[in-house]
Amino acid sequence: MQRVKRIAVLLLVKVLLLCSMPTLAARVDSVRLWRAPDHTRLVFDLNGPVEHSVFPLKSPARLVVDIANTTNRTTLDSLDFSGTPIDQMRFGKHGNDLRVVLDLKSEVKPRTFVLVKHGDKKDRLVVDLYDAKTETVRTVEQVVEMVSGNRDIIVAIDAGHGGEDPGALGPKRIREKNIVYKISQQLQRMVDAEPGYKAYMVRDGDYYIPLRERRNKARKVRADIFVSIHADAFTNPKAKGASVYALSRRGATSETARFLASKENEADLIGGVGGVNLDEVDGALAGVLLDLSMTASLANSLDAGDKVLKEIGRMTRLHKRHVEQAFFTVLTSPDVPSILVETGFISNPEEAGKLNTFAHRKKIATAIFTGVKKYFHETPPAGSLVAWNKNGGSHNVVQHTIARGDTLTGLASRYNVSVTRIKAVNDLKDSSIKIGQIIKIPAS
Repeated sequence: MQRVKRIAVLLLVKVLLLCSMPTLAARVDSVRLWRAPDHTRLVFDLNGPVEHSVFPLKSPARLVVDIANTTNRTTLDSLDFSGTPIDQMRFGKHGNDLRVVLDLKSEVKPRTFVLVKHGDKKDRLVVDLYDAKTETVRTVEQVVEMVSGNRDIIVAIDAGHGGEDPGALGPKRIREKNIVYKISQQLQRMVDAEPGYKAYMVRDGDYYIPLRERRNKARKVRADIFVSIHADAFTNPKAKGASVYALSRRGATSETARFLASKENEADLIGGVGGVNLDEVDGALAGVLLDLSMTASLANSLDAGDKVLKEIGRMTRLHKRHVEQAFFTVLTSPDVPSILVETGFISNPEEAGKLNTFAHRKKIATAIFTGVKKYFHETPPAGSLVAWNKNGGSHNVVQHTIARGDTLTGLASRYNVSVTRIKAVNDLKDSSIKIGQIIKIPAS
């Protein structure tokens, strides 16, 4: 009995000692800064997980970030606050906490979150400072002008990764985010130089954009196609070749459900301007309409991807000779044909070396745009200059070559006309169509 009591006392002493020992403090090892068009991102690299709190102060305007039980081991000498809402930044102590004070030049909307250690990336505290801005409202006349007349075909170009997300890392510290941004810039110049086309850069600098926001940015400018550019990586350095991806059908189905379950859809989600507002129809009909739009978008994505892949195959090795399908979040737009181009394996020393040259990047950009132009030559958007030229200066009829996955219902949704009108113009007795068949699409 005495022995049991002795053991109990010893255990109690150990517990009391453990409770009285100070917990190990976390440490800020570095601070990084990026400026995006609509926000500024601060990233605090840490040696362990932390808790934090944020609150604003006025007169003068400041934002205070308290990081619990943390010390600082870095300086701010390398940070450039020009072009950001931050006037200056300083560290201080608040008990055992590290206090970060941001003196602000303009109003911001802060958003903070922590990222746990993953792979070679440390624990991080991210502070996003979104610019306070007013919403731009287009008039009816401005919107009509966008979708009528001899308008440009808008090509949304998405350079993958960016900012604190470098993407894959190749030999000699070649970063994917830099390679794909340079290819995107070359593609942008080619698109803008072509009559009837206009490029929209989803990311126009070294900063990170969340995946769904990339897709949403393309939708907001009413892009006709979305092209996301990446460079692949694999554990085996011998893996090589370029690839083109479209959304998988399973991904399309799940994204349809996501759109319907959220308030993410806008009033003109289906069919662009003058389309159907999903908030004005019952759930079952909304599901049907959105599924039709997603199906048509996927079919067009596969068609465009096939043409791009064939052009890339003329100038470099292909990893697969068909358009692959996977659930990439950036490809989940229900109304914009979307493809993802893996320009090669940056983990392969030979391909990484090529990707690091201007000449090879130009060849890739040329191949991508050639494929995009071939796709739009066959299926030009109504109201575009390309459609006008193809039809001898008339928008009354658009000729469409039936591609894999095309249906009359999908074409009717895409061109904003009824199936009945398409049948009447083409003297079709039923909805049967064949790949390679050319049919006329009447103006909506």
